[in-house]
Amino acid sequence: MNGAEMLIPILVPLGMFAMIFGIIYLRTRQNLAMIEKGMNPKEFANRPAPYRNLKWGLLLVGSGIGLTLAYIITQYVIHDTEDPALWFAFIAIGGGLGLIQSYRIEKKEVLDKENPSIQ
Repeated sequence: MNGAEMLIPILVPLGMFAMIFGIIYLRTRQNLAMIEKGMNPKEFANRPAPYRNLKWGLLLVGSGIGLTLAYIITQYVIHDTEDPALWFAFIAIGGGLGLIQSYRIEKKEVLDKENPSIQ
């Protein structure tokens, strides 16, 4: 075994422990800061997320469209199924377009609630 191979069993559990410790530490600091400002941390944790399903739905639909386009292009245009970069690129582009559409829908809803007379 080389020196780098011996470090992996040591560094992976150490990194996981540091990550879990950091998450708990930062959450505790956030809760203490909210208490100092007079806010209730439990209300913050249980707030509703009305557009969560819309965001996930559009992300998955966009990724599916990206996968379909990647399949069509690799099968019928360039005839190369061994290039995974094209597949990942189309998944990312489709997912990103889905998230942008989700943002536009959410922004429109917020603006419509703020200015109901402008329509």
